[in-house]
Amino acid sequence: MSAISRRPALTPRQLTRTDERLSFVYLERCTVHRDANAITAQDAEGTTHIPSATIGTLLLGPGTRVTHQAMSVLGETGAAVCWVGEHGVRYYASGRALSRSSALMEAQARQWANPRSRLAVARAMYRLRFPDEDPAGLTRHELLGREGRRVKDCYRAEAARTGVSWRGRRYTPGDFTSGDAVNQAITAAAQCMYGIAHAVVTSLGCSPALGFVHSGHELSFVLDIADLYKTDIGIPVAFDVAAQDEEDVGSRTRRALRDRINETRLLNRCVDDIKRLLLPESADSSAHGGDRDVVTLQSDHGQQVASGVNHDGPDEDYGDELW
Repeated sequence: MSAISRRPALTPRQLTRTDERLSFVYLERCTVHRDANAITAQDAEGTTHIPSATIGTLLLGPGTRVTHQAMSVLGETGAAVCWVGEHGVRYYASGRALSRSSALMEAQARQWANPRSRLAVARAMYRLRFPDEDPAGLTRHELLGREGRRVKDCYRAEAARTGVSWRGRRYTPGDFTSGDAVNQAITAAAQCMYGIAHAVVTSLGCSPALGFVHSGHELSFVLDIADLYKTDIGIPVAFDVAAQDEEDVGSRTRRALRDRINETRLLNRCVDDIKRLLLPESADSSAHGGDRDVVTLQSDHGQQVASGVNHDGPDEDYGDELW
């Protein structure tokens, strides 16, 4: 592999815009190191150079080792790092979020804190899942009831499509093998979807805990986002796997879902959906500071004022320093 051109160190204001970055880079079974302002992925086939400033989120899969120098340059360029399962279908841990701006986190907190806007986001989530139905005016209880019916309908439709015998959803927490093959496949698919959603939520700098449908759990928002793709991707894949064979259902479901996620570009779709839900007034995140390295101070009446300035009397500019 040819190396990229060497460049001087970048400052936050010189970083590649978010919409110009590669959204996600997945690596597995390699050693991740640093070469100037690039990271390198070295395996038995050679070394690949990846410009660090073009990475949105680096997903480190099984068999990866990462050096301190590589993490240093990724931190300098604002890339998020997540440790995941094979092809990103499980989430284990993450480093910092990609965005230097708190715009999405603040938007999530504002939408969550107001009961009306929290319900509006829940309705928007329902509309994303079932675009043929208008949830306007529905109460939370009505939303939950309709969602439950639509999921039951999906189970029955997928059973008819694949010829799999369906006796209802059966799952005992902590006992994966207690269910039949199709229930095991559904459970495995759900776990994978939670991993994907968790990786995206943390990469964008959102709070995994502030959910709009789910509540009271550290992963409430993760569960909200994963459910957006349950009837579209997760359940159909689970029934497809169960229809093929009843052996080794868990691992086959994970592999099948991994392939479907890559085919449908689900990671990019997930990013777009979260931004539309939390910032519905504008699809352009840059309008809300999404790519800016700017610190402001909160003033009265919702106004933001410049930092680095003494606001007692005549302006005294302290430059970019916070102290």
